[in-house]
Amino acid sequence: METKKLSSTDISDAEWEIMRIIWTLNQAHTKEIINEIQKKKSWSDSTIKTLIRRLTKKGLLKTEQDGRGFLYCPVVSQTDMMFDATQALLNRMCNMHKGEVIFNLVKDSPISKSDLEKIKVEIDKKMKTAPEMVACNCLKKEN
Repeated sequence: METKKLSSTDISDAEWEIMRIIWTLNQAHTKEIINEIQKKKSWSDSTIKTLIRRLTKKGLLKTEQDGRGFLYCPVVSQTDMMFDATQALLNRMCNMHKGEVIFNLVKDSPISKSDLEKIKVEIDKKMKTAPEMVACNCLKKEN
């Protein structure tokens, strides 16, 4: 039986909130997750526990018994999930306009100097083989 790779699009915005906390803490007990979420959201304990259970069932969190409680650790990295979500969005866009979208993301996003340096290196490499214009891929071309 073939197993489908879980995609970032397979989790809800609420589940993203839970994952962001666990990624930041690297691992977290149920109570820590509840406390952090409730600083931002007015979600009940049972709602948060349900979201944690869903993420565990989806294979994004591994669970470890820790005394009477549970410790949760992420199975996938935050940057991998962010890349997957961004790639899924870009795959729905016209190829001709992706560059403009990426430009605006770089312009409007907080980015460290070290990340900007990596981006610059990659741009310098791509400039050597980049086409003058990227073709639209929205309509199927007839032969």
